[in-house]
Amino acid sequence: MAKSFRGGVHPDDRKRYTAAKAIEVAPIPQKVIIPTRQHLGAPCAPVVKVGDLVKKGQVVAEAQAFVASPIHASTSGKVVEIAEYPHPVFGTCQAIVIESDGQDEWAPGLPLNRDWQSLDVKELKEIVRLAGLVGMGGATFPTHVKMSPPPEKPIDSFILNGAECEPYLTADHRVMLEQTERIVTGMKIAMKILSVNKGYIGIEENKPDAIDTMRKACAGTGIEVIPLKTKYPQGAEKTLIKVILDREVPSGGLPMDVGTVVQNVGTMVALADAVEKGIPLIERVATVTGGAIQEPKNILLRIGATFAQAVAICGGFTEQPVKVIMGGPMMGMAQRTLDVPVIKGTSGILALSSADVNVGPEQPCIRCGRCVDACPMGLVPSMLSILGERGVFATAKEEYNLLDCVECGSCVYVCPAKRNIVHYIKLSKAQNAAAAAAQKK
Repeated sequence: MAKSFRGGVHPDDRKRYTAAKAIEVAPIPQKVIIPTRQHLGAPCAPVVKVGDLVKKGQVVAEAQAFVASPIHASTSGKVVEIAEYPHPVFGTCQAIVIESDGQDEWAPGLPLNRDWQSLDVKELKEIVRLAGLVGMGGATFPTHVKMSPPPEKPIDSFILNGAECEPYLTADHRVMLEQTERIVTGMKIAMKILSVNKGYIGIEENKPDAIDTMRKACAGTGIEVIPLKTKYPQGAEKTLIKVILDREVPSGGLPMDVGTVVQNVGTMVALADAVEKGIPLIERVATVTGGAIQEPKNILLRIGATFAQAVAICGGFTEQPVKVIMGGPMMGMAQRTLDVPVIKGTSGILALSSADVNVGPEQPCIRCGRCVDACPMGLVPSMLSILGERGVFATAKEEYNLLDCVECGSCVYVCPAKRNIVHYIKLSKAQNAAAAAAQKK
């Protein structure tokens, strides 16, 4: 029987548009716009200048802190501009613009042919750091940081998140089917870094072909594939840990607090490429889909290609989209322009038609309790939204466990009053963080 968790919702997954479509490789863009901030943490600093000639895989922006990841050129060409450009998460951000020379030539020495089993843990961690790896499910937390738990936090297991519970998105599904061996190799490397011998892959049961494929590939490896009930947000880190290990991450805690580390499917492919071939994170698979897309696809896109280019590969729009989102409809970020670049955390580009959305004016909370039933974290989202709306931010944090919210959007999905609950929660978190920073000063 497939495993599950309390709460959650069952939206139409709409994965049928792209689930059976093999990954297509996008043409080399004529120009790439590479933001210096593509991860959770401090922005990077450019190490190139306008006029420089760069090669694919060359470092163009260096990390300035431990919680940061270096950024690399995704094609060869000439740096033509370093300026503020639209960003899919931060609004605007400094970006390095490279005009392609059409040669797509690797930096000297790349790709490599390296035996990962001959490398020690310290060497492997440094390779991961230098390759600019981040969590590719959307959170973009630097991978080398996640793989470096402090000594007082012993790790006994590793979990691969193959749930891909967001509606519409099928990139991870296709990667599991088409790059199976790379995933398994990445997991073995990750397990060596963490010094664990037990690994798990959680996959929702609406992907039976991926479950079968990964089970065959993992036979005899110490990696167990766990079928999960199809329910959103099955792929949220804390719910995944609860379902697979029956461990509860403490309030304000991290997976390492309960002896485990969770990574995404795409990150494992990137990990295998970085360690065995020396290839940094310069491209990723994203699902381009939605009712307004002419021909939805799963596409291997270069970092720095624009959303407009990705949509064009799919034949453009069938109608003017009501909303364009980076990621899925539940947790994704709404976009104001298609001129934003694909970044390391771009799991999907979703263009919704008028038939895809159910919008209306926000109403006062009617205290129906549906959000409480849906919340996988056992919170009271209705109160969090009211407190955020009224500006009572400290109370939301201190009395209603604000920081335990994973912003999955289940509460918004079931709310009959169409309240912007997650918006108020994000506002409250930001205001509490600002207050803490001011107090520290």
